[in-house]
Amino acid sequence: MPHTDRDIDTLARTIWGEARNQGRGGMIAVAWCIRNRVDMDLHDDGKPDWWGEGYTGVCRAPWQFSCWNKNDPNFPYLVSQKLIPAGQFMECREAALAAINSHEPDPTGGATHYYNPKAVSKTPAWVKGSTRTTQIGAHIFFKDVP
Repeated sequence: MPHTDRDIDTLARTIWGEARNQGRGGMIAVAWCIRNRVDMDLHDDGKPDWWGEGYTGVCRAPWQFSCWNKNDPNFPYLVSQKLIPAGQFMECREAALAAINSHEPDPTGGATHYYNPKAVSKTPAWVKGSTRTTQIGAHIFFKDVP
C-alpha cells in the first residue's frame, strides 16, 4: 500500500508509544503488526475495515493502540504537546521504515494484534479464538482474531 510522510511519522510515533522499551526487535514486531493490518482486507470486500485504512488510519483508530487514547500518558508526546527525545524517535522511525519497505521480515508470523500482559488487568476478550503466533519482549502476538 502506498504511504505518505505522515504515515511514516504516525507509525514511528505509535512504535514509540507502544514499544520504545522493547528493543529494536520489539519495535519491528509492533511495526509489522500494524503493517499486517494495513495490508489485510477483512472479508476480501475492498471496503474499509473496522480498524482503519492506511498506516495513519490504523494507528489512530479509536481504542486500537492505547498510546493514542487521550487518557494515555504517551498521548501528549504523540501529538507534539511534549517532545519525544530525538534519538528515540529516530530509532522508531528506522523501525517504521524497515517494516514499511520490507527491509526486515515479519517476526510476528502475520499477527494483527498484540498485548502486554503486564500492562493490562486481565487478558483481552479478543484473545479467545485467536491464534497466538509468538512473544517478542513483553508483547504477545496473535492472528486470526475473531
